[in-house]
Amino acid sequence: MLRRGMVEAMKTWFITGASRGFGRTWATAALKRGDRVAATARQPETLQDLAETYGDRLLPIALDVTDRVQVFAAVDRAAEAFDGLDVVVNNAGYGLFGMIEETTEEQARAQIETNLFGPLWVTQAALPIMRTQGSGHLVQVSSIGGIAAFPTLGLYNASKWALEGMSEALAQEVGPLGIKTTILEPGPYGTDWAGASAAHTAPIAAYEPIRQARRAGATARAPRDPSVTAEVVLSLVDLPEPPLRLFLGSYPYPITESVYQQRLATWHQWRELAETA
Repeated sequence: MLRRGMVEAMKTWFITGASRGFGRTWATAALKRGDRVAATARQPETLQDLAETYGDRLLPIALDVTDRVQVFAAVDRAAEAFDGLDVVVNNAGYGLFGMIEETTEEQARAQIETNLFGPLWVTQAALPIMRTQGSGHLVQVSSIGGIAAFPTLGLYNASKWALEGMSEALAQEVGPLGIKTTILEPGPYGTDWAGASAAHTAPIAAYEPIRQARRAGATARAPRDPSVTAEVVLSLVDLPEPPLRLFLGSYPYPITESVYQQRLATWHQWRELAETA
């Protein structure tokens, strides 16, 4: 369901984590087609080139999504500058790589603070604006790791599974108010998610064979350029009835089909025992 030249009214976006990766890609695509974007980053100077190109259609905002007060101020500033918000993209996040046993309390809390509480604060800040408008589209960036779990990514999986559950409930709460919700579930893209922005635990030697096997599998995959997702996301936000969930790329399909087949098989295999409870 691509746009095929549809002419849409100019939209106003609020995008977190816009300094690189998906956030940067989608902010640039929206600006290129004439939309307005409030783009947040911990270091807004990384958006200077976009500001020079697109002028006052870009509003760069310094933001740490784990700071709830700062989030509300940023969302209010964007809505005031652009007289409302049409699309809010919760993209800010990072990957924590390491085994469950290796993960420190500080690392675990930081992962959940950014990947779950960050989107929660942004969503809570945006909803009063969207309720007043009677419209809006919340785009929650999850992952194939929000559907299937992988060794070395347990806390990342936990953060994205929680985001999925929160967002599914959210869609049922705000849908009757005219507000749309979509959970994006990308496969592997070259977004620096596993690069400089990632965090790593201190390794325990006993897990090294598992770590090496996981590393070998990841190395065998060539991540796609995130720019190929731009047209899909523009099409998504133009849909009058967008889906609750949307994969990005073909990679998630066989993984998800296998995961759900295995879950159903296990539930049915042990149904007789389960129903004695």
